[in-house]
Formats: sequence, C-alpha cells, structure tokens
Amino acid sequence: MEPAPIIEMREVSKHFGGIQALRGVSIDLHEGEILGIVGHNGAGKSTLIKILSGAYTADSGKIYFRGQEVEIRTPKDSKALGIETIYQHLALADNLNVPANVFLGREIKNRVGMLNERIMENETRQMLDRLKLKLGSLKVRVVKLSGGQRQCIAISRAVYFNAKILIMDEPTAALGVQETERVHDLMQQLKKEGLGIILISHDLHDVFKLSDRIAVMKNGVLVGIKKTGETTKDEVLSMIILGKQDGSEKN
Repeated sequence: MEPAPIIEMREVSKHFGGIQALRGVSIDLHEGEILGIVGHNGAGKSTLIKILSGAYTADSGKIYFRGQEVEIRTPKDSKALGIETIYQHLALADNLNVPANVFLGREIKNRVGMLNERIMENETRQMLDRLKLKLGSLKVRVVKLSGGQRQCIAISRAVYFNAKILIMDEPTAALGVQETERVHDLMQQLKKEGLGIILISHDLHDVFKLSDRIAVMKNGVLVGIKKTGETTKDEVLSMIILGKQDGSEKN
C-alpha cells in the first residue's frame, strides 16, 4: 500500500475580488517525491503555493499534513509544519555574509543576547558539507556570489531548519548550465533524503528531468496530474494550451 501523502490540498479555491484565481484544486505530495506544477502565467500556480506557504489564505477547501487537517493562515504556520518556500527572487540580504543569511531572522545568540557568530559559522559549514556544497570563505557577502551559489544558500537555509516540504519557484531561472546542474543535483539529493519538493517551472525540460509527477494548471483549474514516465512533453504542452486531457474539456 502506498504511504499517505505528507501534504494534501483538497478542493482549494481563492478569489481576488471578482477574479477566481483557484477553483477546487486538489493536489498531494509524498515524501521523497518531486511534484512539478506547470501552466502559463495566470494559471494559478503562484496562488496555490502562496496558500501553502501562508502568504494567502484559501477561501474554501482543506489542507492535510500527514493525514491531519491543519490551518495555514500565516507563514509562521507553514514553517511550523516544516514547509519552506524558495521564491525566484531570493530573500537574501546582499550585504550580509553566508552564515548571517542562513540564520537570517533566526539568529543564534549567546547568554547576553549577542550574536554567536562562531556557532552560526560552524553550523553553516557543517550544513554545506552535508550537502556537498563548496563556497570557499563563508565571510564573503552574498552579493559577490554567483546565482547558483545564492540559490544553494537559500536551499541550505531551508534544510537546516528541518524542512519537510520544499517549494521551489523557478529555481534555475537565469542560471547557467553548470549552475543549473548543481541545483538539480542538490534537489535529487534532498529527494533521496526524504524531502517532498514542489517544483514550479516554465521549463518543461527541467520538469521532465526532475519530477516524478506533473500537475498541469490553467485559469485556476487543475487540468490533470500525470506520472512523468507515463506522459510526454507534447501531451503536457497540449494540456497547458487546451486546458483538457484525454479528450475531456475541463471546466
């Protein structure tokens, strides 16, 4: 029997004034799985993950974590469940060094309330070693790092704080070939460690390379979910454009 999903979203809907951004969307994610979510701009992908990350609240529908119904109304609620989100525009502080960014907002302090920079640096180094990431000096300001290195820092921060689910929004946008491969390798490593990963991307090549399943959205509706090994890029592209699968129109 297949284990229960780590997260389930059931019949989730969201309005913004007269605009229905999501209509009855249901998806799930298992441990050690990468779920790709694709669709044109305005398909509802960002709204869906912002509900899961606590940036938005759903108008209706239910969310289950390990089979138990939960309420996610704030980013704090989301993080408490082990859900971490890495947006395309990384929330890194360019003027700070690597450890300061890893612990940004969750700094380690000593007994008198001062930052314990030594412990934060040691913890950061151990995390990077675990993830097989080599950055050289940790004291360098992140503004001087490459896009791929910055992406890896954001991922490391999420993993350090015990992420169970990692939401990645266009994680390799604007990265070169080698840096894209580095991020891909890191995602595969985290998948092997049991993390559930939601990948939002416009790049079907990346989605087919990394994902176990692919969810297609159009105009706020879930068109369908396909196992990657049982579909083709042409079929997924047709679902994206036409908003239907298997000859059945999706309303």
